[in-house]
Amino acid sequence: MSEFASRRVMMVDTQVRPSDVTKFPIIDAMLTVPRELYVPVARREAAYVGENLDIGGGRVVLEARTLAKLLDALDIQPDELVLDLGSGLGYSAAVIARLAGTVVAVEEDESLAAEAGRLLSEEGVDNAIVLTQALTAGAAKHAPYDVIIIEGGVEILPDAIMQSLRDGGRIGAIFMDGAVGTAKLGTKRQGKISWRSVFNATAPVLNGFRKVEGFRL
Repeated sequence: MSEFASRRVMMVDTQVRPSDVTKFPIIDAMLTVPRELYVPVARREAAYVGENLDIGGGRVVLEARTLAKLLDALDIQPDELVLDLGSGLGYSAAVIARLAGTVVAVEEDESLAAEAGRLLSEEGVDNAIVLTQALTAGAAKHAPYDVIIIEGGVEILPDAIMQSLRDGGRIGAIFMDGAVGTAKLGTKRQGKISWRSVFNATAPVLNGFRKVEGFRL
């Protein structure tokens, strides 16, 4: 077993399984997808550390525990269409592609998106596409989505994203309140999303997802 493969096993055994993530497809995906390929080359040695991994520009690859627990709550099925917002260099899209029918990964940073597309192609991930556009737009071209997952913190959710979720669909996001964050699962019923808290987690708030402070004298 290679050094990085050994680290993947350790990541799953020490970060994922102890967090009550037991669904085999998620465990298998995280054991299989080479996380070290989807981070900046200079950060590869840190790829399996149990924390969010900075990839520049205020963006991170979510720590394995956070991603696994979000995926566990979302319960993605093999025939579902998933919107992966803020996919960075493509790690989350590669993992989700092993669970879903199709993944639409959206990244607004052109260099990250181009590299993600290259990596996913090289790794033979043929059921994921990468779109370069504003994360707040919701990728309406391929909507409605069965599942939406947001790879970063949010304070608010733009209407375009909520509208792109099909009725009965699920959305997972990390809501930040200052330095404190809560991962929540939303389910859309009759056009409205009801939320429940799932676990504590933190991530940098994504561009366009921050509350606008009201004007004060």
